[in-house]
Amino acid sequence: MLPISDQPSPESHKKKTAASDAKAAAADSLLGRKSSFSSLASALQPYFSLHNPRTWLFLAVISVQILILFMARSVPLPLSFPHARHHFPAPMTAARLPSSSASPADPPSTDSDQCGSGKIYVYELPSFFNLEILKQCDNLNPWSSRCDALANQGFGQPAAGRLAGIVPEKLAPAWFWTDQFVSEIIFHNRILKHGCRTMEPESAAAFYIPFYAGLAVGKYLWSNSSAKERDRHCGMMLRWVRDQEPYKRSNGWDHFITMGRITWDFRRSKDDDWGSSCIYMAGMRNMTRLLIERNPWDYFDVGVPYPTGFHPRSESDVAEWQDHVRARPRPALFCFAGAKRGAIRNDFRGLLLSQCRNESDACRVVDCAGSRCSNGTSEILETFLGSKFCLQPRGDSFTRRSIFDCMVAGSIPVFFWRRTAYYQYEWFLPGEPGSYSVFIDRKEVENGASIRKVLERYSEEDVRRMRERVIEYIPKFVYALPEEGLGSVKDAFDVAIDGVLRRFKEQEEWGFKWR
Repeated sequence: MLPISDQPSPESHKKKTAASDAKAAAADSLLGRKSSFSSLASALQPYFSLHNPRTWLFLAVISVQILILFMARSVPLPLSFPHARHHFPAPMTAARLPSSSASPADPPSTDSDQCGSGKIYVYELPSFFNLEILKQCDNLNPWSSRCDALANQGFGQPAAGRLAGIVPEKLAPAWFWTDQFVSEIIFHNRILKHGCRTMEPESAAAFYIPFYAGLAVGKYLWSNSSAKERDRHCGMMLRWVRDQEPYKRSNGWDHFITMGRITWDFRRSKDDDWGSSCIYMAGMRNMTRLLIERNPWDYFDVGVPYPTGFHPRSESDVAEWQDHVRARPRPALFCFAGAKRGAIRNDFRGLLLSQCRNESDACRVVDCAGSRCSNGTSEILETFLGSKFCLQPRGDSFTRRSIFDCMVAGSIPVFFWRRTAYYQYEWFLPGEPGSYSVFIDRKEVENGASIRKVLERYSEEDVRRMRERVIEYIPKFVYALPEEGLGSVKDAFDVAIDGVLRRFKEQEEWGFKWR
């Protein structure tokens, strides 16, 4: 600290005098500027009077420019939020991120450019994070064993014996009773045989973490478990990954993971809330996450299709199935498969069931109350195959597996929430929602609108064109049986991996990452 003197020194007196002179000069300058401005304003006053037409023309031009600016910067936001804390990343150093969606018109990769966006390194995680979880299949939920559901590399038990007469006999071996929460296993097995996998981390553009996050937390979701138990596996995994050199270099920006449940199962903000807090943990922020339902406001969440029962063995399987659903007679105008939610006031599913039953000559119903419909049944598949449209309200969350069961059967989905599909699966669905689906505002249905009358407005040609669009996209909705994939036909796994690699390449080229 400097000493403080009671009396100012000669030097300080000179400084004060100089400062006073400077202030005076500044004041004179300011008065001069004010005077000049006043003179200028006086000179221009006749031209910018409110009675002068030029004034109104000038104001009109400025107003239009401001309006265009606001319109260009506006971003539509959905109107409703689930009861969970939303993850908004920290501000970025660049104006925007690369698009979270891929154009449906993107040309397919050829053998020569298959790895043009880079190669993938798969971490060899300790078996505690994947294989050991599978070995505990008898104890992964509190009600029954999950071993049958997780068998056959996650595809479940063969379904051929119960689909006789519903699917072509030649294609029956490609059908399984597949659980909706097994994408972690499917992705892990497929990525080990991917053509762009590298064993050298130095040559990799992307790093895959084969952690079975959904299976790990699923064991604790319906039991009286603590927050510590629900977070244990994910916390340990992140500590392991953060010690790896590739992660230290990128801070996770080139890392990705499959999380085989909906995003809200991993977004617990308080200990007493549902699920784990995995997505909010240190180390997870910059990783791309493949989930069957994403948070539309989180760039790092990517929605991938729910696994369905159809797992083609070859390109010819895909073509034969497309021909089958294209030629299938569809006597019912629309259908609905689902169950009421008795605990929910003004349950929308119950409303759909009532409308469908009241229009029994046009609508087919599969009431899932008291039956196990979560992984598909022969009755559901047959119903979708025989209907032009299928009603797809939200499930327990905004999405449901039935969306993809419906479209794999060549039926046209009818949505009542935009977040059920349009904000979820941009990499896998056509860019024009009206080309393959129908949207009916749920509030109109709640106010008495007839779904039948809405759907009857579509001509036979409209229906044919929309169904053809659905059929065209079937390969992007299914997960192939061979670990090597289907060759030139891209299935859901291929589309997801291509999208991740393209995203990482864009991040490097556009150069915006926080640390």
